[in-house]
Amino acid sequence: WRGREGAPYSALVPSDEVTINYRHGLPVITLTLPTRRERCQFTVKPVVTTVGAFLQDVQREDKGIERAEVFATDGSKVSDATLMEVLLMNDFKLVINNTAYSVSPPVKDKLSSEHATEMEDIKSLVHRLFVALHLEDHQIRKERELLQKLDHLKGELLPLEQMKARIMHSADAKTSRLLWVGLALMSTQGGALAWLTWWVYSWDIMEPVTYFITYGSAMAFYAYFVLTKQDYIYPLAKDRQFLHYFYRKSKNQHFNVERYNKLKDDLAEAEESLRRLRQPLRLRLPIQEISDKD
Repeated sequence: WRGREGAPYSALVPSDEVTINYRHGLPVITLTLPTRRERCQFTVKPVVTTVGAFLQDVQREDKGIERAEVFATDGSKVSDATLMEVLLMNDFKLVINNTAYSVSPPVKDKLSSEHATEMEDIKSLVHRLFVALHLEDHQIRKERELLQKLDHLKGELLPLEQMKARIMHSADAKTSRLLWVGLALMSTQGGALAWLTWWVYSWDIMEPVTYFITYGSAMAFYAYFVLTKQDYIYPLAKDRQFLHYFYRKSKNQHFNVERYNKLKDDLAEAEESLRRLRQPLRLRLPIQEISDKD
């Protein structure tokens, strides 16, 4: 038997050196402490005790233990986060300093269906009690994390918000100028048609001209619908032109719109999480239900 780094252990002790018995439903692990050479019993709670916690108890009992690890029978190390309930399902090897103990947990009788259900209910109750007792600490820690995240997101958004404000101001100014230019062109066209009708030509000559101007305008509006799949409504056309100027200006000034939107979504999500965290009655409500109530 070799360790993870390939170095052989000094001894492979038979399984009777480490024994496991069940008392009142809890496993009791008995082993010999290497320093004092005396037998010591450790009662573990398999549902909540981890392998790491058990090894810490062993090292705390004997200060001469420099190394305590658990390996599976195939030589792979068992994680410290593994529950003792899982470890005691199969044989394993307990390594203390340079001595490896072969451990064979006793096979427990199969629980009846009713008793198994009771055990699951007890586990669920223990879990709920643990959550209730530690909920306040968890909320404080989570609130601190969310506040730090909000500060970080706001710090990243601040220069983007300033750049966006400048781009929006520029795009809005260009859109307004375009609207005034359109009004000026329509006024000029109306004045030119009136001047040609009453001072240069007669209505008989100008009537076909105005007809084709009207027909050309109808064709232009129809072409707008074909290209944009929208009716030519002045507010919608204004917004479309505003977005055109905004994205073109954003590209010229290297303003990342997608990153800005992603940061805004993350900020809104963090604010909603913080709002739910500060209102315990809303913690278990789904987002959709909260939105409907608001």
